[in-house]
Amino acid sequence: MPKVNILMSTYNGEKFVAEQIESIQKQTFQDWTLIIRDDGSRDTTVQIIDRIASEDSRIQVLKAQNVGVIQSFYELVKADTADFYFFADQDDYWLPNKLEIILQEAENHDNSIPTMYYTDLKVVDKDLTVLSESMIRSQSDHANTQLVQELTENTVTGGASMINHALAEEWKTTDDVIMHDWYLALLATAIGKLVYIDQPTHLYRQHDANVLGARTWTKRMKKWLHPNLWFEKYWWLIESSQKQAQKLLKEQLAHMSVHNRELIQAYVKLLDMPKEKRRQTLYQYDIRKNKGYHTKIFRTLILTKFAYKGKNK
Repeated sequence: MPKVNILMSTYNGEKFVAEQIESIQKQTFQDWTLIIRDDGSRDTTVQIIDRIASEDSRIQVLKAQNVGVIQSFYELVKADTADFYFFADQDDYWLPNKLEIILQEAENHDNSIPTMYYTDLKVVDKDLTVLSESMIRSQSDHANTQLVQELTENTVTGGASMINHALAEEWKTTDDVIMHDWYLALLATAIGKLVYIDQPTHLYRQHDANVLGARTWTKRMKKWLHPNLWFEKYWWLIESSQKQAQKLLKEQLAHMSVHNRELIQAYVKLLDMPKEKRRQTLYQYDIRKNKGYHTKIFRTLILTKFAYKGKNK
């Protein structure tokens, strides 16, 4: 029987955290340890999780200072060794067979190779009413499993994912990580495997306090009403994803294939190239977004550097 750790970082999550823990307790696979690290909550979150933990010996609670979600999950991964690590968001709700489905899929793979597994998820409102049956299909068009896809756009939601110990060992630092789920997916595609299971395993709750959430019409309208902010965020995302990719070259160069190394180097240097070289590189490595019109926007901005405020304009 594999050792399974479920990792949850909480912060001011009093509204929904009890429901999330309840959904974990109702899993068909029951041999797990839930490690909750509270990231300095100022509401009643700690009292709630303490009460639940006092009645379930599989739950451990770590009370710590606020360091943010990325560092918090990093510390959780390093807190205790397991064969597999699931990530749990404090406000979601897991379907009963989530652990069972992902662990069964893991049996079909060589877990000495750094691997991340993830599933689809249903988008719901704060009352768990379904807004979308498939977040992957409605927002990403398809699920990423390749490095070239994960360089520019992430389709892995942390709460729908599991990593094996081989991948956990390769997470060295939190420097230049945009979000833990994206970085781990990028790392998996660069030196190991990213496996997608085409089945929703949990309810992804949307509410006012989400750190990151599904793309809603409200969020899209705000971008179109303030195009200057849209361009600013888009360029921030491109440059941040380049820094995240550069991190792999610093920390994982020896573990990469020649092709992956060349692809990452090309993406990292893209904005420093002359225009024609940028064009050639985009098409040579097929650097793209998931949806066709997003790819057109992305490539047009890379080629024109429209509204770009970087050093090599």
